Amino acid sequence: MATVLSILVLAAIALLLGGAMMWRKGDRKRAMLMVMLAMIAAINVAIWTLPDASGEAPVAKQVR
Repeated sequence: MATVLSILVLAAIALLLGGAMMWRKGDRKRAMLMVMLAMIAAINVAIWTLPDASGEAPVAKQVR
């Protein structure tokens, strides 16, 4: 699971960089879509790694 989350973070970074490049080229629609997808990926990583009220992250619960 840690490998998948790591790849997802790298993909989000790549999407942000690609979105910036698209923005500079003038393709605003694709740039915004890439940035939105990067945000969705980052939110998914946060959901899996941030601890809940009990203090345990969902990714830690799955490993058991």
